[in-house]
Amino acid sequence: MKLTIERADLLKALSHVQSVVERRNTIPILSNVLMSTANGQISFTATDLDIEIIEAINAEIDEDGTVTAPAHTFYEIVRKLPEGAEVELSKTADDPRLVINAGRSRFSLPSLPDDEFPVLNADDLGHTFSVHSSDLVKLIDKTRFAVSTEETRYYLNGIHLHAAPDDAPKLRTVATDGHRLALAEIDMPDGAAGMSGIIIPRKTVQEVRRLLDGIDDDVTVSVSEAKIRFAIGAATLTSKLIDGSFPEYERVIPRTNEYTLKIERDVFAAAVDRVATISAEKSRSVKMTLEADTLTLTVNNPEAGLAVEELSVNYDAEPLEIGFNARYLLDILGQIETSEAVFRFADAAAPSLVEDDSETGALYVLMPLRV
Repeated sequence: MKLTIERADLLKALSHVQSVVERRNTIPILSNVLMSTANGQISFTATDLDIEIIEAINAEIDEDGTVTAPAHTFYEIVRKLPEGAEVELSKTADDPRLVINAGRSRFSLPSLPDDEFPVLNADDLGHTFSVHSSDLVKLIDKTRFAVSTEETRYYLNGIHLHAAPDDAPKLRTVATDGHRLALAEIDMPDGAAGMSGIIIPRKTVQEVRRLLDGIDDDVTVSVSEAKIRFAIGAATLTSKLIDGSFPEYERVIPRTNEYTLKIERDVFAAAVDRVATISAEKSRSVKMTLEADTLTLTVNNPEAGLAVEELSVNYDAEPLEIGFNARYLLDILGQIETSEAVFRFADAAAPSLVEDDSETGALYVLMPLRV
């Protein structure tokens, strides 16, 4: 194999594919990226056996071939090459190593047999639809922060993608860790109706979001019961799905919370961040005391001290004391796009609803803490 490629193009492709490669692997070939040439392009493939990313880019091909190389080392070499460099990649039958030439720099990387590289077979991907990249970014960003990291509840370790059970056809994402829930939806794309609900793993969500950076185009999504595939620009990501049932989240979304608080998002977030400075790291609890048009935030940590801050708000319901995890509050406030956040409460022990007053189709549920 012998080819020449622009350093910027090579770096972009490698940055996408190497990110799925785990730093520690018991199977040596999984530490490598597979490169193969055809029709004036070189394709890069990386996998961890659950996710596979393939990206093809144009190159000046002198001799077709296939080679593998350590993904992270290869990426770091290219990253440190000077901007604008022309990179020559070559491998001969006599030397199994990948040789990298750029200007006066020369590297030789060990290679493993390409026939050992695993392929993630795709099932019959029955549902295929297109969604604009900006809509997919919204579905991900509005919910991924609430994905659970608790491995024992594996069915919460991803985003639930499904057709919303409403009269108006919507494509919806939901994530929850049992302490908060995030929901976002868009109009149903053609081809997505009737799709079974699936759970996209947390790592897959992260990799898809990375691929979406700088993309302003339609993304093709194909789904089966066991796998999902995203075609994003020059990259294709295929991933296994989480084999489990997502909980009936509709039950925990409050519908009758009568007490309404309206507050400036940025002012509230800054105040919560300030008083949380002295909260206990484990619970990070902050008490909210609500009275007529007044909100008092209190954090009392016997070891670190007391913090109190009073804010002017729009609230005319019964007085209420309720506590929340400060980090969870800030995560939700960070997703709200308008200047005003709307909270709806029932009592100090019931789930609270947080709404984005914009037309984003997003809402959040937050479980209170005992304070």
